Amino acid sequence: MPGGGGDSVKVAVRVRPFNQREKSAGSKCIVSMNGKTTHLKNPVNGEVKSFSFDHSYWSHDSFKEDEEGVYERESTESSYADQRRVFEDLGQGVLDNAWQGYNAALFAYGQTGSGKSYSMIGYNANKGIVPITCGELFKAIDDNKDTDKQLRVSFSMLEIYNEQVRDLLAKGKQQTGGLKVRQNQKFGFYVEGLKKVPVKNYKQIENLMEQGTYNRTTASTNMNATSSRSHMVITIKFEQVFPNAMGQSTTKSSEINLVDLAGSERANSTGATGDRLKEGSAINQSLSSLGNVISALADQAMGKKKVMVPYRDSVLTKLLQSALGGNSRTIMIAALSPADINYDETLSTLRYADRAKKIQNKAVVNESPTDRLIRELKEENAKLMAMLGGKGAKPGADTNLLEEQLQENQRKMAEMQQSWEQRLEEARREWEKEFRSTDRNEWEKNPYLMNVNEDPQLTGVVKHALVEGSMTIGKSGDPEIHIALKGLGIQKQHATIENDGRSVWIKPCSAHAQVLVNGSKIKQKHELRHMDRVKLGSSSLFLYIGYQEERSDSDQVDKYNFDYFITELAEHEGIAVELHTPREFDTEEDHATAVVYQEYVDLMPDIAEANAISEELNKKLKFESEVKSQSSHDTKAKAKEKEIIVRVTNVLTKKVWIWSKSKFLHRKLIMNGLYAHFMDHGEVTVSKEQDPFWDPVEPIFLGSCHVWLKMLAYSDEIDEHFTVHNYHGKEEAVVHVQVLPCDKDGVELEEDSMVLEPEDLKDKAFHFLLKVPSCMSVRWTREDPTRGVMCKLRFFEENEPLCSQVVWSSTVASIDYQKLFSYKKMPMSLLQYLQREALVVELWGTQGTKEVRHTNAIQENGNNAQLEKLDDERANLKKENFKLKTELERQKEAVKLARVGRGSFSELPASVPSSISSSSSTTVPKTHSVGLDVELAKSIKSFFQDMRSVQQQIKDMKTAVTTVQSSNVENGNLKAALQKQSENLVRTENQINLCLKNLKHSVVNTIKKSKDS
Repeated sequence: MPGGGGDSVKVAVRVRPFNQREKSAGSKCIVSMNGKTTHLKNPVNGEVKSFSFDHSYWSHDSFKEDEEGVYERESTESSYADQRRVFEDLGQGVLDNAWQGYNAALFAYGQTGSGKSYSMIGYNANKGIVPITCGELFKAIDDNKDTDKQLRVSFSMLEIYNEQVRDLLAKGKQQTGGLKVRQNQKFGFYVEGLKKVPVKNYKQIENLMEQGTYNRTTASTNMNATSSRSHMVITIKFEQVFPNAMGQSTTKSSEINLVDLAGSERANSTGATGDRLKEGSAINQSLSSLGNVISALADQAMGKKKVMVPYRDSVLTKLLQSALGGNSRTIMIAALSPADINYDETLSTLRYADRAKKIQNKAVVNESPTDRLIRELKEENAKLMAMLGGKGAKPGADTNLLEEQLQENQRKMAEMQQSWEQRLEEARREWEKEFRSTDRNEWEKNPYLMNVNEDPQLTGVVKHALVEGSMTIGKSGDPEIHIALKGLGIQKQHATIENDGRSVWIKPCSAHAQVLVNGSKIKQKHELRHMDRVKLGSSSLFLYIGYQEERSDSDQVDKYNFDYFITELAEHEGIAVELHTPREFDTEEDHATAVVYQEYVDLMPDIAEANAISEELNKKLKFESEVKSQSSHDTKAKAKEKEIIVRVTNVLTKKVWIWSKSKFLHRKLIMNGLYAHFMDHGEVTVSKEQDPFWDPVEPIFLGSCHVWLKMLAYSDEIDEHFTVHNYHGKEEAVVHVQVLPCDKDGVELEEDSMVLEPEDLKDKAFHFLLKVPSCMSVRWTREDPTRGVMCKLRFFEENEPLCSQVVWSSTVASIDYQKLFSYKKMPMSLLQYLQREALVVELWGTQGTKEVRHTNAIQENGNNAQLEKLDDERANLKKENFKLKTELERQKEAVKLARVGRGSFSELPASVPSSISSSSSTTVPKTHSVGLDVELAKSIKSFFQDMRSVQQQIKDMKTAVTTVQSSNVENGNLKAALQKQSENLVRTENQINLCLKNLKHSVVNTIKKSKDS
């Protein structure tokens, strides 16, 4: 690339293997590559989109692991791109540019878990671009034989989270609000006070990266920010100092910026759609701004005039200004997921990369005499001092800013005038003072807790040795705390750990301290076993590693990653049973269910964090994820679609809201911003309108029932009570529904209006009344008498649901809804609808706008014991529900098998083993359906119940005859006795006729209902 010309940003894409979640979901690969072209297939319609880049790396399959754990091609024909090839194509170019004196930048983009960190940093033996680049740089420095040339390398490492810059090489508490980003007219934007550590070999860089990663991990826990929500920037400054042709000392410098961006899904603002809080938080502002900068630069490169590039919109874009459209040679690597369930994110990443390749940079060699650099700094300092003295200063100039620029220039001058050897020695002494620790390897000889993070790069970084004796885990700042944590939900004194030299025990310090072992909450002293999973508070995850003699080479430490922890927690919540998550994916329905299950699992950490933030900020809100089933609203009750929603409850006022998953994630980002401010300043004040925890009240879906209309197709009435169930199958109320055939004036028809076949109604006038008289046993209003209910009815071709009035403060609500439907000619579509579909009656809960605090709710100062009791009851109910559902499924299978044996099924159930099916296929007769058996049984049962009164009347007559025979009282009036007997006979005959009529009516209706079923 010629210096000073227009250099396009070089773009590469890389697709990784399936991860465990995608394998569990039965995902299919939708990415393919052919040379430099990447193809993406839409899993819904099969449409293929193609994109061309400088490099397309296939790292999905066709690889093997060697003895040292390095992944390599499984054969010479394999198209697998390993870490070394990626470095040779991309990292080597960065190094070459640095030697030539060009600034260079390499940044990785993609959704969380797409493999960005793997490409940049690597994992275990598979080193990424950053460590290989550093290693190769020092290898070249060591090979340098020019004694007149001095080669200098300095290293810095920072993190950007919530628009705040954190120095990852600085130990201890950093300044509130993070480091400041300043602008120099010549050098552009820079971070004021950022440590730039001189290094003389690769080992020192390894130590610095290890320390930076440790600081990033602890900050991730403390600030409620996993790596997917923060950006990391490593800057390597490479200087070559040598005499030029005239003997002057000349400095050729290059800054190499290696950027690991936050997960690209954080840039998605769709969660704000329909939300009153349109603005997101500063957490995802940087990625949104980066997208805007790339789009503006792409427009500029295409010849568009007067394009404003918004570099100043975020900290990230300020620091990347030279890398994007400036003085730098830049490479972007876009990391892709191969799975069909991530199609939207993968397409978004490819489009992002496609825009980035249009950007033109103008890289120049950074070379100038060292003396001139010092002279220019002195001249600029003189100007700044004059301006501070009032000479030449512009009106209203910021004196603080001038002083800061002066101090920065003086620091640079001192740095230039100091010998390189002095700077290296100072860095060595500072490192030993801050980071050398005598107990560094305590965990090697004692049991320990190892951190587990969403980012594999940050897993295993923190290890807390559990020495003999008693140790207390809790919030930092207390001298009695041995293991200090700052994660959400961590109490001042959270748990104690006892090590007696033979075993290790853990015990919560209070009822409110959440301690889970292997997914189960513990309340008493509990012995830890080697490889146990421990969760403290809402987000602090640890793997317990036992004594040395308990460890072995076969320990699958990598197995117990973040995904394993979260899936284990989900199973203990019973979500696997609720979704009936399949283990094999033979149908699209199975696949869709597995996707929803994974979405639920993915959301669990965010739900836990939101609850912990709500508690710490005293918001009194409780968040719970639920599974919404579309079949509850479908007139055919066959809709398979499910989605994750979030139920939000104010535990004081009992107000309830239902948020979509996207709205919750949008609000969660704003909550994170509030919490970060709270951590910095100790308090946070926000207006109600801008509060992510507040929303105006709205009606809430409680449950629904399906009223099947086949009886109406025979012009017969429906008059029954139906149970309303919520999404989880729990009873919410009982609703009385009447569907009554009538004339055009709404007068009900007689029984003889029934027809033998539905087709008899075709093209004839048809009228019926739909009534919902009442709703009883309403749990919603029983829990809070200030609430109300209403019904929404979904029927036939009605565009909008039919709505009843709202009835307040009653568990037995008089809905009194009525609507007359009239058709001059019965349409065939309606006739088919009546035979195949249902009227859906939805029950909705309403809430008053007045926020009344309930005395039976948890009080503001927090009744921890009561909350603990409620949580325990909820956990026990979930476990009991799990057992009951499992037992129910077992019983269902047993009943099916028993009925098959008796020949009462027309065909075998799908779950019957093939051996039974084959042996029984010739002996099972085709009879009526099970539903018909049940209906007939009910009719006969009712008949015999009615006949009991007839039997009683016959018994009374026999008693009367016996009385007459044995007594003389009525013998003189035989006519009166005969008259009485005759009346009894008439009553008995009428009762028998009525019973027979009812039985006949029930049997006829049952047979009609069974037709076409």
